[in-house]
Amino acid sequence: MTRAAQRLLAIQNALTNISVSDDQKVDNFILPDGAVMTAKADSVSPTNFIHIDGLIVCEYHLLDRTAQLVVSAVGTQFENTASHVPSFQVIEILPSSQVSSPQTSRNDIFVKDMWATVYALFTLYHDQEIIPVVLSQKINNNEELRSYLLRSGLGRTAHAPTASKEEIYLHRATFWQGAGTRGYHNRGWLPPSSFSVAPFPLIPSFTRTPIVISGHPLRPPKPEPGETLFRRFCPSIGETLEFTYFDLRSGSTTSKHLDIFHRWHNSERVNKAWGERGSLEKHRAYITEIMNDPGVLPVIMSWNGEPMGYAEITYLKENHVAPYIPGGPGDWDRSLHVLVGEDKFRGTVRTNLWHRALIHYCFLADPRTESVMGEPKADNPSIIKVDFDSAMHIRTIFDFPYKRSALFCVPRYRFFRMDLL
Repeated sequence: MTRAAQRLLAIQNALTNISVSDDQKVDNFILPDGAVMTAKADSVSPTNFIHIDGLIVCEYHLLDRTAQLVVSAVGTQFENTASHVPSFQVIEILPSSQVSSPQTSRNDIFVKDMWATVYALFTLYHDQEIIPVVLSQKINNNEELRSYLLRSGLGRTAHAPTASKEEIYLHRATFWQGAGTRGYHNRGWLPPSSFSVAPFPLIPSFTRTPIVISGHPLRPPKPEPGETLFRRFCPSIGETLEFTYFDLRSGSTTSKHLDIFHRWHNSERVNKAWGERGSLEKHRAYITEIMNDPGVLPVIMSWNGEPMGYAEITYLKENHVAPYIPGGPGDWDRSLHVLVGEDKFRGTVRTNLWHRALIHYCFLADPRTESVMGEPKADNPSIIKVDFDSAMHIRTIFDFPYKRSALFCVPRYRFFRMDLL
């Protein structure tokens, strides 16, 4: 066997033998709405429970059969021999009444708890692109939950017309794209105030500045100062990451956001990258200009409520980067400009978490966003490594009047196809 064939075989074996590690847990997992979830996947016991705020919301166990989602081979001679498509153990979901006392038992599962259950499963089995599940007939609202999973896009049935439709194949990619959140419940990563049930309508608009002349869609109104835009618990470090719209309101004193922004930009490390050292009034004017720009969101990033960094999330169509993008940007494509202000929050693990979360937010905020880009200095190896670690690729190298940049890009389909979150 050639070395190339050996490598391919190793990849196939890894994909087809994925299982949760022994006694892996989702312990004290904080959901975006503040509820606390605990789940355990035990390789010995067939029965596992999901608790939310101390109450068992459902039971699940692994059945003694596997299933595979065959798509492109359906209708060909390979339909029944597609061994390259991973097979995964089927999971049955049951109501809490199967395990709870009569005083606390339920025979139905709330939709928001069903979403949390899917969250728990994709946390425990995060390296599976598909999780095949069946909903027990003992669940009173079985049909409601089945309709929810299928209509929201969280799952699908088998592609082959003759295959059993009992299994629902949960998709990791659609789950992380926010399927089953908007319009269903308020437990998702975007707080209810930060999104509309439907995307902002397409209305033509125009930007004319000394460095930009561009037609583009009208952008949504800005959030309220201090409004939370995104919240996600990161189990690898046991902390919650939060993005908040910049708050310049101050009363008789300087706002907290402006104060830390001013301090960060006057540090040697941040100034070397951004070149915005200056007075408090200079920074107030800078942020005011950014907040008045419909195409830019200035965001404070925090760990467990403690500010750690700043980001500008920009629509590319009306940005000065647009002329350098081969083929031009899409109408809803966005870019990132970031800094970590607090030294204690630096490091590879945290950096990968917040960087991928920023990309995640961009894709969640509007389903029409097809790509997220960045344009770091071409000689900045640290941020270039971060971009590569987030599944970005280099589109081109180009020269601004003031720096040489590498244009990095991650398309939506790749970001969610991979196990990055």
